Amino acid sequence: MDYLNAFWVGGLICALVQILMEKTKMMPGRIMVLLVCLGAFISSLGLYGPFLEYAGAGASVPLLGFGNVLMQGVKEAVDKTGFLGLFQGGFKAGAVGSCAALVFGYLASLIFNPKMKK
Repeated sequence: MDYLNAFWVGGLICALVQILMEKTKMMPGRIMVLLVCLGAFISSLGLYGPFLEYAGAGASVPLLGFGNVLMQGVKEAVDKTGFLGLFQGGFKAGAVGSCAALVFGYLASLIFNPKMKK
């Protein structure tokens, strides 16, 4: 049942984003920022934890999950170091995922030899 929940929740998020892209004139970058901010907002309300427990990877893989990771990092850093945690928590929490994306993207570019569009 965990796989089914992850599949339909992740698919629903992707379908809603696709509808947003088709029906509005929003650029993809703005939609990505909207998703990260929405994930952080839902996390700040304390609602992302139960959602993540129900949907698993369907909630953690989309950009909503990245917003949740950033907000959790900020919450922990503020509890630990106070005001300065606002600035360092998100960086610490998101560093591993961002670094992995950069490294694997670079390795893929070495393997597949990408070309610029003309």
